[in-house]
Amino acid sequence: MNATSRPDHARPFAGRTILVTGAARGIGRATAHCLAAKGAALALADLDGDGVKATAAALTEEDAFIFASSLDVRDTEAVKAFVDSAESTLGPIDGLVPSAGVAQAMPAENMNDDVWDRVIDINLSSVFRICREVGRRMLDRGHGAIVTLASVTAKGGQPGRANYAASKWGIVGLTKTLAVEWGARGVRVNAVAPNGVDTPMIRDGLPPTFVDDVMIDRTPLGRLARPEEVAAAIAFLLSDEAAYVNGAVLEIDGGLTAGFLTHRGGADLALRQTFHHPGTKP
Repeated sequence: MNATSRPDHARPFAGRTILVTGAARGIGRATAHCLAAKGAALALADLDGDGVKATAAALTEEDAFIFASSLDVRDTEAVKAFVDSAESTLGPIDGLVPSAGVAQAMPAENMNDDVWDRVIDINLSSVFRICREVGRRMLDRGHGAIVTLASVTAKGGQPGRANYAASKWGIVGLTKTLAVEWGARGVRVNAVAPNGVDTPMIRDGLPPTFVDDVMIDRTPLGRLARPEEVAAAIAFLLSDEAAYVNGAVLEIDGGLTAGFLTHRGGADLALRQTFHHPGTKP
């Protein structure tokens, strides 16, 4: 292999096009920045047109090749039109990250149909729609990689989040089914399952005391994830380094789901009383 034919390890996605939804903020925006830095051309979508244009403008300043547009992922025809335009501009889509998502908490007995339907439609049904649209094209070409956004909420229930939990359990089932159906035809499908991520969805949607005294308290690493950390895991699953990873759900949760009955980063009462562990705090 001569020098000119060696792979560029700093830009492993050079020559590839990846579509990211929910790219105006949070994990989607961080993923766009991560993939652009690794050489990908990007098709970026978000219902927030101004927000996705701001993401695109920042990446264009870094010489990334970008197609960006407002998109309602609930609209099947709009999804098809967006994918058509993206491929006309950037070329065939090699990777997909459908990260658009919402949360709207409410006790189950008070949850009306509109609240239920909105979360299920955006978090689950729209993911199926865009995976179907892009997946058909990937299957025709015989290659592609998709990374969906699950959650640690797909490990168990959470009070007030029947809609969100159902959507994320559904994402796991969808991901694994697509992986089984499409893997032999060259399309890998995996998911990431973050814990709380330090994004506006968490900071604006939950009381600070809940974030600090419940979420962070019960996470062994003792903090929320950064969007960039989730983006790095997504990039790995899209990459050739994960060529034999298919149907996986990668937990990015700071150890939250590694145990149970934990407190203060795992330094719980049982550990102190039973073992007098010197590393724990009262």
